[in-house]
Amino acid sequence: MSVTSLAPLSGDRGAAAQAHHRPIAAVDIAICTFRRNSVFDTLDSIARQAVPGGITLSVIVADNDHHPLLAEQLQAAARRTGLVIRYVHAPACNISIARNACLSAATGDVLILIDDDELADPDWLMDLLETTKRNQAGVVFGPARAIYPDDSPEWMRCNDFHSNIPAANRGVVETGYSSNALLDLRLPQIRRARFNEAFGRTGGEDTDFFFRLHRAGVPMTISHGAVVREPVAPSRMSFRWILHRRYSAGRIYGHCAMIGASMSMTGLAVSRSLVKSGVCGVCAAAFALAPRRAAFWIMRSSFHFGVAAGALRAPRREVYGTE
Repeated sequence: MSVTSLAPLSGDRGAAAQAHHRPIAAVDIAICTFRRNSVFDTLDSIARQAVPGGITLSVIVADNDHHPLLAEQLQAAARRTGLVIRYVHAPACNISIARNACLSAATGDVLILIDDDELADPDWLMDLLETTKRNQAGVVFGPARAIYPDDSPEWMRCNDFHSNIPAANRGVVETGYSSNALLDLRLPQIRRARFNEAFGRTGGEDTDFFFRLHRAGVPMTISHGAVVREPVAPSRMSFRWILHRRYSAGRIYGHCAMIGASMSMTGLAVSRSLVKSGVCGVCAAAFALAPRRAAFWIMRSSFHFGVAAGALRAPRREVYGTE
């Protein structure tokens, strides 16, 4: 897939402010799904949102499966919840294809992304809309907080390894996750942007997408009150899964951060990441008798090692669209 190269905005904050002169009248919420019945619980949580007066709300569900099997079930869900639901069949097994289908189908002023295994807090929508208006931001990220089973290990719960909490890098929000994000489609840079299909099976399509928007000058911010919650699947309740997830996240971040960088900048980033990984490894050894602290440093070491690997080579392992 050809990904549009975005030119920087001329005065990014000024362009965002100009876009905000036209009030938000229509909101689209996008859910990409692949064989998860939990999407109906997600729809229920959206139906419980308080919608500000004068705003119309609709939901786009992009089905990434080979066959369009959800149409009838979503019609029933629309009748049950009262939501306006648009079903888009976006095959097959490439998450970027589904995300781009949502962008193409969106007709509202903003598009809000939420995953098909997440539940939105009742004030989620209101918080996102208020934050984008208050900060004149083109992108707003919110936290995705994990819901742990009662029998989950103490080291896992205390470190909260499964939550995705947006963060700034030296005071600047440069990228984030599509698990909870608002896109202001009144900005032309966002309206014409698309996810890169090359990341559609390896993961990292959102990290790459938002990095490109950041480089185009789109202002981004965080709404810590706009919370979605995600039950942790049993298959993700292992030390090995979390270790690999941290490494993969680091590798994707390292690759996306170094796109377009010179060899000297890449070499410096690799060196710094390897040093950080080593220091974290030493800290993990120092806390060998304290499992919670040791796990924290091991995961940080794995992430930084992944950053170094990703700066040198793009991720290749496919994680989406498998049985």
